[in-house]
Amino acid sequence: MRYIQAVKKYISKLDERKIEMNNTFILAQTEANQTPSDITSGPITTEETTTKTVVTSDPNTSGTAGQRKGIFDNWNLLILVLMFAVMYLVLFRSPRKKQQEHKQMVQSLQKNDRVRTIGGIIGTVVDIKDDEVTLKVDESTNTKIKVVASAIGKKLTKDNN
Repeated sequence: MRYIQAVKKYISKLDERKIEMNNTFILAQTEANQTPSDITSGPITTEETTTKTVVTSDPNTSGTAGQRKGIFDNWNLLILVLMFAVMYLVLFRSPRKKQQEHKQMVQSLQKNDRVRTIGGIIGTVVDIKDDEVTLKVDESTNTKIKVVASAIGKKLTKDNN
């Protein structure tokens, strides 16, 4: 009997809250003194079989309180765009800018400029032909080496312009 009383109490609470319960089945265990005929397998019926759920809006909340926000709303979209912009600048723009500066430096090389190669050899430019630069690395023995123009790492002499 305790189970049936608890179910009836639960159903009455649900009716008070105006929650819809159509075709709800409850399975209960019989007590020792109950007969199996006391338990039925049918929908629970109340005075009113269908109830309506009433939703009242609070005047203090905004009209979009019940709406779910998507991934691309307001601040999320702005943060996403900023992250992609920073990634573009860091990953693509900076190396390309350095590459252009290096190309410009190599094109501006002239005779008698002091340069350092990417291998650390310091020398003076003697001759420039297409993609090949001749460097004098030792004044006393007049030692010259030929390197690819892209192997020039830094120009040590400053332009007087």
